[in-house]
Amino acid sequence: MGDPSVALPGGADPAARTRELRRAHAAFTRDGRVDAPVRAVIARSWRRCARARLSPECTPRLELAEAELRSYRQEHPLARVMPLFRDLVGAFAADGAHLLAVCDARGSLLWVEGEPGTLRRAEGLGFVPGARWAESAMGTNAPGTAVATGEPVQVFGAEHFSRRVHPWTCAAAPVRDPRTGRLLGAVDITGGDGLAHPHSLGFVQAVARAAEAQLTLLEPRPPAAADTLAALGQDEALLVTAGRTLRLGRRHSEIMALLAHHREGLSGEELAIALYEDESVSPVTLRAEMSRLRALLGPSAPLSRPYRTAGPLDTDFTLLTRQLAAGAVSAALHRYPGPLLPASTAPGIVRLRRRIEEQARAAVIARADAGLLADWVCRPWGADDPEAWRALAAALPPERRPAALARVHALDQELGARPDPGGRRRATYPQPARS
Repeated sequence: MGDPSVALPGGADPAARTRELRRAHAAFTRDGRVDAPVRAVIARSWRRCARARLSPECTPRLELAEAELRSYRQEHPLARVMPLFRDLVGAFAADGAHLLAVCDARGSLLWVEGEPGTLRRAEGLGFVPGARWAESAMGTNAPGTAVATGEPVQVFGAEHFSRRVHPWTCAAAPVRDPRTGRLLGAVDITGGDGLAHPHSLGFVQAVARAAEAQLTLLEPRPPAAADTLAALGQDEALLVTAGRTLRLGRRHSEIMALLAHHREGLSGEELAIALYEDESVSPVTLRAEMSRLRALLGPSAPLSRPYRTAGPLDTDFTLLTRQLAAGAVSAALHRYPGPLLPASTAPGIVRLRRRIEEQARAAVIARADAGLLADWVCRPWGADDPEAWRALAAALPPERRPAALARVHALDQELGARPDPGGRRRATYPQPARS
């Protein structure tokens, strides 16, 4: 049967396969019917594209300008394995008139290198560094679909959702952080029909595994002095300290996030007020929690009088707010997996979470970038935000506005609209409870 992720099984006639796929693509984009020759991995991707209301005539957009791209690439983890990618893929790409491409976890291209003639053709297609090739933006394509599914994939000719990409074939494999399993991006080989072979996918998978092994050798564990706390988008924070990675319980996550935010420290009374909705909670309760946290962390545990972190503690939410304040909105949102400790009802966390989310939301709306706005409203924290949907509608070309305007109307009806002092209409929607 062959590998279902491989575009062209051994022995298949490329010309016949191309004709079959073009007919299948035309049928799907016409009436949503998936014909038998389409592989399951491609059919699932096409259906996701249809649900996202993508047009088969879609074109990529440049998301990262040159200066922002340069800065983002320098700090991206995959920058450290680019020499390896070039060593392993460079000669293969040059000999076959192919391209080496590397994207981040959101499908934005960071590097595109290879044979000059093929590079010029790719530039005409918009397959360039800084362009967004996520599946949600450009439809079925190997790097975008690989990061969308977390699986290696090969895409041949008319299996691409965008008709403009039908002359191309690509194979990509995801690359993950070997310590945490976090998706970092994907490595891709793009070119012509010469890549339509099962060996192409096997090769790019081997390159991805070699990159993960290299990342392990380059940094088997974080430096002991660089303690970090990741608390965005998850109810239980990850603390990296003294070479260990610990998943904290919810209360301990709240304590460490609050102390990291208040670097000057908090008195026992201040910390209790920030932690507990019930202000009558006994001080003994907080002392018991701190005792358990000290037993868990040992020398890295918070100090007392006042309560404070034992040393510098970098957090993902502090980095996010720094980037937003500096105007690096695209780079910041690449790092935003969701609200701070979303299930927490601790008053101090609720206030901090609201402040961070409002800062990110305001930056996205002010940027008026259709791609960033579409990403925001398609996430749970932006799905019911009428102002963000209005901004998206304004940023879209006229022919793509109806769906966004329909969502604005639905939210106004669902959430209730009332006039503001300036005479405009605005939707009211639930706010987190205040302490």
